[in-house]
Amino acid sequence: MPTREQQVIEVFVEAADSLTADFDVIDFLQKLSVRCLDLLDVSAVGVLLADQYDALHLLAASDERTRLLELFALQYDQGPCVDCYRDGRPRTNVDLTGDEAVERWPLFGRGAHESGFAATSALPLRLRGRVIGALSLFRTDPAPLGPEDIVLGQALADVATIAILQQRTLAHAEAERDQLQYALNSRIIVEQAKGILAERWNMSLDQAFATLRSFARARRHKISHLARLITEGGFDTDAIAHGVKETNRAEPGGPVAGRETS
Repeated sequence: MPTREQQVIEVFVEAADSLTADFDVIDFLQKLSVRCLDLLDVSAVGVLLADQYDALHLLAASDERTRLLELFALQYDQGPCVDCYRDGRPRTNVDLTGDEAVERWPLFGRGAHESGFAATSALPLRLRGRVIGALSLFRTDPAPLGPEDIVLGQALADVATIAILQQRTLAHAEAERDQLQYALNSRIIVEQAKGILAERWNMSLDQAFATLRSFARARRHKISHLARLITEGGFDTDAIAHGVKETNRAEPGGPVAGRETS
């Protein structure tokens, strides 16, 4: 059986996979919840993340009982995990057996007691002041969770936060790269269309582009889409009024009609 240190190392190795494009956040968090169950003196674990509207959602749980309890708590917007997310401060060793928990979180307190939980701790998923969720730890034993377990639990929460934010950054960067590549490809198509029109109308590339752009804007067409139709032969360029041709204003070294510039 792996030692505790080996299991912690495995968590970091799994988190490093967030640098890959096919990283599965749900699968990672599910593994993390099970790892927490193995590494910490707890009975159940839940991982919650906030959406763009600042609402928490349960993304992973060590067992179905935890999932049902957390969904119940979130539905009524109460519980230590919700409080932890809101102010970014951990809630550790919260007694769920007395009246205080029921008085503070009536529905959550009763639900926790009915589920057999005696204590809970909520640790923030936080990085440099940014809180994106919370790690919820439950115990059936009313004895407090040890300080070493709390420190390790927060470390695991921090690892999860870094992995999640890293993946979000990569996804954002990938979207930006896709947008940039689309823009570059579109510009190539426009250059090809300019060359086609300049040769067909016997005018300069600047005039051809100005005419193409004016026609596209007047009809609220995307110039890149119109250019693609022209290069693919799917648009009758006679429909574009192109005015008086000029024969001696072709740009030296300009692109040949329908051919990409290098």
